[in-house]
Amino acid sequence: MSTIRLIPWAVDPTAQVIHDCVHFDGSPVEISPRYVLRRVLDLYKAKGWKPVVAPELEFYLVDMNADPDLPLRPPVGRTGRAETGRQSYSIEAVNEFDPLFEDIYEYCETQDLDIDTLIHEVGAAQMEINFMHGDALSLADQVFLFKRTVREAALRHNMYATFMAKPMEGEPGSAMHVHQSIVDEETGQNLFTSQETGGATSMFYNYLAGLQKYTPA
Repeated sequence: MSTIRLIPWAVDPTAQVIHDCVHFDGSPVEISPRYVLRRVLDLYKAKGWKPVVAPELEFYLVDMNADPDLPLRPPVGRTGRAETGRQSYSIEAVNEFDPLFEDIYEYCETQDLDIDTLIHEVGAAQMEINFMHGDALSLADQVFLFKRTVREAALRHNMYATFMAKPMEGEPGSAMHVHQSIVDEETGQNLFTSQETGGATSMFYNYLAGLQKYTPA
């Protein structure tokens, strides 16, 4: 029950649990994403390694739109005006939606979601949130819960939030970047960095080559 968390926006005390998928005989469903990730982590563990990751999620805030045939538009912020131009990394543009972000941070704290910095990205009302570095499976669960949290918080402020890759024509796309490193389980040493030179190790370059070869285009 390590994934049990309160739902902070529920009227009555309500819990949520992320669980593993199993068949009736108790055997795991092998195509379940959590099971696939567990198997990958077991392969690392067998070598005495541990992956350390930190996701970055990009998303758009958009005006409420009940008709899916109509294009999405940026929402109206505290000033009563919608964004009409690019405001990359602008503090003022983030402040437009301060009440929403206060709720998001409060909801995340209640759920033990280890988020860090929020910034305004390139697109109109496009935001990015960074998670702290940590365990891959735990962060996969946290990202799942974070998306639900942001959508729910946005609704309470009369707007939608979308993590779609390209929700608006003419605006930059959204992605999820994952910072990655591998450490020795016993020593905590970063296996991508040479202890002698401080430069990249051959393992780091092999890792990059593996990503290029096996990651789907």
